[in-house]
Amino acid sequence: MKKFATLVFIAALGGLITLGAYTMFFENENQLVFEKSSIPESASYNTSNFGLKGAADVDFTFAAEKTLDAVVHVKNTTVSQEYTTINDLIFGRPSQRAQIGTGSGVIISPDGYIITNNHVIEGAQSISITTNDNRSLKAELIGTDPKTDIALLKVATDEDLPYTTFGDSDAAQVGEWVLAVGNPFNLTSTVTAGIISAKSRDLSGQNMQSFIQTDAAVNRGNSGGALVNTNGELIGINTAISSQTGNYVGYSFAVPSNIARKVIQDIMEFGNVQNGILGITGLSLNSKAAKENGLKETEGFLVSSVEEESGAQQAGIKDGDVIKKLDNVEISKFSDMRGFLSSKRPDDVVQVTLLRNGHKKVIPVKLIKNQTFIVPQLGTLKKASEKELNTYGTSHGVKLALLTSISYYNKYWNKIGIHEGVIITAIDDTKIYNIDDVEKAMSNRTPHEPITIELINKNGDRERYSFER
Repeated sequence: MKKFATLVFIAALGGLITLGAYTMFFENENQLVFEKSSIPESASYNTSNFGLKGAADVDFTFAAEKTLDAVVHVKNTTVSQEYTTINDLIFGRPSQRAQIGTGSGVIISPDGYIITNNHVIEGAQSISITTNDNRSLKAELIGTDPKTDIALLKVATDEDLPYTTFGDSDAAQVGEWVLAVGNPFNLTSTVTAGIISAKSRDLSGQNMQSFIQTDAAVNRGNSGGALVNTNGELIGINTAISSQTGNYVGYSFAVPSNIARKVIQDIMEFGNVQNGILGITGLSLNSKAAKENGLKETEGFLVSSVEEESGAQQAGIKDGDVIKKLDNVEISKFSDMRGFLSSKRPDDVVQVTLLRNGHKKVIPVKLIKNQTFIVPQLGTLKKASEKELNTYGTSHGVKLALLTSISYYNKYWNKIGIHEGVIITAIDDTKIYNIDDVEKAMSNRTPHEPITIELINKNGDRERYSFER
């Protein structure tokens, strides 16, 4: 009994010691963490001191209210022929099947002009749109530009439609808040928010694109929707996501509004896109390129050649010049230049800031009309000089300036003896006199229809080829 009492006393004493230790260390520690007087005033930061805006300081409702009713659901319908039974195949009785594709679009004028992506309506035989208040309207395709993936639609309406206004995408900044507005599943318009993650992104790897990259959630069906700033101004057309699954994984990409606006203005005024170019070739600088060319600059565009009769040549731009700025837009890589020039037309004058032998110069350059066109299966076609046409004994045609890099076609053309320098005289039985004729011939084609070209080879022989697009 005495031994048992001793054990109880020892257990009780241990419990008191444990409780005392807990009170001393843990309760005092909690007081140190949460006691108001123990937190230094300097630990409380106001983001406005740094010129930043937190999410809590941004009112997204204003931009959403301005944009929601201007975004529509776009539905395109194509009719395909297919054989459903063996008998249908044997007797040549294909059945017609309607295929429906969907996306989004943005109303940009009260009289019913709508901008969307080319891939949303490509191949469509009929197009309709549904507004945010569930009205369905038939849409007419006004024109497209596959290179920028922009298309212009028009709906007939007796009353003014809600629309959004264009903002300046060049003025948009990395880190700026944006809203992505789309109508992906015909469930009325949907809004997601994010920031601009980067500008002048090229997803093709061929210096053909200049996207705004954001982390606003964009999924299938959002293509053709609006990317707007907090003022509700349109700064981009949502176009693509980077994903191995086809679903949003953190990044989305939009065609800058300055490019989209210029494309649709050209379509409305000229019927096609008018591309203004400097008339130079070269490469984007990085550490490796700078070292190989003996330069200290690791950002900018290094000029390697200047086209004859171009605005760049007439202005005095030379091989070895490093272009650092076009007007007020910084040029660190080719996609910066591509994006800027895509918003310009022939005869526009651009202030080119460059470095020559370490000295800064600002030179005004008048842009010229684009003199090249890429046919992926063939290569880069270019305006032929009068001398080149005379050499090949023809009064019309364009030159194959650069053979396609697509392996299959490259091997085919080399195998049959078609090399750079041959003159293309006709496409689909239409005579070709200049690059405009090439663009018209290619834009008027039915997708996947075989292309027929006529050319004069280096021996002066006329040849004709047909191949799949």
